[in-house]
Amino acid sequence: MGRDASITLPWADGDYVFRLGWGELIELQEQCDAGPYVVLHRLGNGQWRVQDISHVIRLALIGGGLEPVKALTLVRNYVERLPPLTSVMMARGILALGVQGAPDEKPGEAEGEAKGNDSTTSPTESSE
Repeated sequence: MGRDASITLPWADGDYVFRLGWGELIELQEQCDAGPYVVLHRLGNGQWRVQDISHVIRLALIGGGLEPVKALTLVRNYVERLPPLTSVMMARGILALGVQGAPDEKPGEAEGEAKGNDSTTSPTESSE
Protein backbone atom coordinates (compact mmCIF):
# COMPACT_ATOMS: atom_id res chain seq x y z
CA MET A 1 0.00 0.00 0.00
CA GLY A 2 1.15 3.47 -0.76
CA ARG A 3 0.78 6.49 1.44
CA ASP A 4 -1.27 7.99 -1.39
CA ALA A 5 -3.95 5.31 -0.77
CA SER A 6 -2.85 3.25 -3.75
CA ILE A 7 -2.56 -0.51 -3.78
CA THR A 8 -1.32 -2.95 -6.39
CA LEU A 9 -3.36 -6.13 -6.62
CA PRO A 10 -3.28 -9.21 -8.80
CA TRP A 11 -6.60 -9.01 -10.62
CA ALA A 12 -8.14 -9.88 -13.96
CA ASP A 13 -5.26 -10.52 -16.38
CA GLY A 14 -2.37 -9.03 -14.39
CA ASP A 15 -1.30 -6.74 -11.56
CA TYR A 16 -3.10 -3.39 -11.39
CA VAL A 17 -2.74 -0.24 -9.32
CA PHE A 18 -5.97 0.91 -7.68
CA ARG A 19 -6.28 4.40 -6.19
CA LEU A 20 -9.22 6.63 -5.34
CA GLY A 21 -8.06 10.22 -5.06
CA TRP A 22 -10.28 13.26 -4.49
CA GLY A 23 -11.27 13.49 -8.15
CA GLU A 24 -12.28 9.85 -8.33
CA LEU A 25 -14.18 10.07 -5.04
CA ILE A 26 -16.11 13.09 -6.34
CA GLU A 27 -17.00 11.22 -9.52
CA LEU A 28 -17.96 8.16 -7.46
CA GLN A 29 -20.44 10.16 -5.39
CA GLU A 30 -21.91 11.65 -8.57
CA GLN A 31 -22.20 8.23 -10.25
CA CYS A 32 -23.66 6.52 -7.16
CA ASP A 33 -25.74 9.48 -5.94
CA ALA A 34 -24.22 9.03 -2.49
CA GLY A 35 -21.11 10.10 -0.63
CA PRO A 36 -18.10 7.75 -0.57
CA TYR A 37 -18.70 6.75 3.04
CA VAL A 38 -22.34 5.93 2.31
CA VAL A 39 -21.20 3.73 -0.59
CA LEU A 40 -18.60 2.11 1.70
CA HIS A 41 -21.31 1.44 4.28
CA ARG A 42 -23.59 -0.08 1.64
CA LEU A 43 -20.77 -2.33 0.41
CA GLY A 44 -20.18 -3.51 3.97
CA ASN A 45 -23.73 -4.10 5.11
CA GLY A 46 -25.19 -5.81 2.06
CA GLN A 47 -27.28 -2.86 0.87
CA TRP A 48 -25.05 -2.19 -2.13
CA ARG A 49 -26.17 -1.57 -5.66
CA VAL A 50 -24.37 -3.30 -8.50
CA GLN A 51 -23.21 0.08 -9.80
CA ASP A 52 -21.47 0.72 -6.46
CA ILE A 53 -19.17 -2.22 -7.19
CA SER A 54 -18.39 -1.46 -10.82
CA HIS A 55 -17.92 2.29 -10.33
CA VAL A 56 -15.52 1.83 -7.40
CA ILE A 57 -13.31 -0.60 -9.31
CA ARG A 58 -13.40 1.35 -12.59
CA LEU A 59 -12.61 4.70 -10.96
CA ALA A 60 -9.85 3.15 -8.83
CA LEU A 61 -8.21 1.74 -11.96
CA ILE A 62 -8.35 5.19 -13.55
CA GLY A 63 -6.97 6.75 -10.36
CA GLY A 64 -4.19 4.17 -10.48
CA GLY A 65 -3.15 5.44 -13.90
CA LEU A 66 -5.06 3.25 -16.33
CA GLU A 67 -6.69 4.81 -19.38
CA PRO A 68 -10.48 5.17 -18.90
CA VAL A 69 -11.31 3.01 -21.95
CA LYS A 70 -9.05 0.19 -20.70
CA ALA A 71 -10.53 0.47 -17.19
CA LEU A 72 -14.07 0.25 -18.58
CA THR A 73 -13.17 -2.78 -20.70
CA LEU A 74 -11.63 -4.57 -17.71
CA VAL A 75 -14.66 -3.85 -15.53
CA ARG A 76 -17.03 -5.08 -18.20
CA ASN A 77 -15.03 -8.30 -18.64
CA TYR A 78 -13.99 -9.08 -15.06
CA VAL A 79 -16.73 -7.50 -12.92
CA GLU A 80 -19.96 -7.11 -14.87
CA ARG A 81 -19.81 -10.58 -16.47
CA LEU A 82 -19.58 -12.27 -13.06
CA PRO A 83 -21.99 -12.43 -10.13
CA PRO A 84 -21.72 -9.25 -8.01
CA LEU A 85 -20.61 -11.08 -4.88
CA THR A 86 -17.35 -12.06 -6.58
CA SER A 87 -16.24 -8.39 -6.59
CA VAL A 88 -18.04 -6.72 -3.69
CA MET A 89 -15.29 -7.33 -1.09
CA MET A 90 -12.60 -6.07 -3.45
CA ALA A 91 -14.59 -2.90 -4.10
CA ARG A 92 -15.11 -2.42 -0.36
CA GLY A 93 -11.40 -2.81 0.38
CA ILE A 94 -10.38 -0.39 -2.36
CA LEU A 95 -12.91 2.21 -1.23
CA ALA A 96 -11.93 1.83 2.44
CA LEU A 97 -8.31 2.49 1.52
CA GLY A 98 -9.40 5.47 -0.60
CA VAL A 99 -11.30 7.17 2.21
CA GLN A 100 -9.01 6.38 5.15
CA GLY A 101 -5.59 5.98 3.51
CA ALA A 102 -2.85 3.56 4.38
CA PRO A 103 -1.56 3.19 7.93
CA ASP A 104 1.44 5.38 8.66
CA GLU A 105 4.84 3.93 9.33
CA LYS A 106 5.99 3.84 12.93
CA PRO A 107 8.10 6.92 13.74
CA GLY A 108 11.77 6.36 12.99
CA GLU A 109 11.17 3.21 10.95
CA ALA A 110 12.08 3.11 7.30
CA GLU A 111 10.34 0.56 5.10
CA GLY A 112 13.28 -1.87 5.11
CA GLU A 113 13.66 -1.68 8.87
CA ALA A 114 10.00 -2.41 9.43
CA LYS A 115 10.41 -5.65 7.49
CA GLY A 116 13.63 -6.61 9.29
CA ASN A 117 15.83 -5.94 6.25
CA ASP A 118 18.30 -3.53 7.81
CA SER A 119 21.00 -3.14 5.18
CA THR A 120 23.26 -0.84 7.15
CA THR A 121 26.70 -2.03 8.15
CA SER A 122 28.36 -1.60 11.47
CA PRO A 123 31.57 0.44 11.75
CA THR A 124 33.63 -2.74 12.29
CA GLU A 125 32.23 -4.36 9.12
CA SER A 126 33.05 -1.35 6.93
CA SER A 127 36.69 -1.12 8.10
CA GLU A 128 37.62 -4.61 6.85
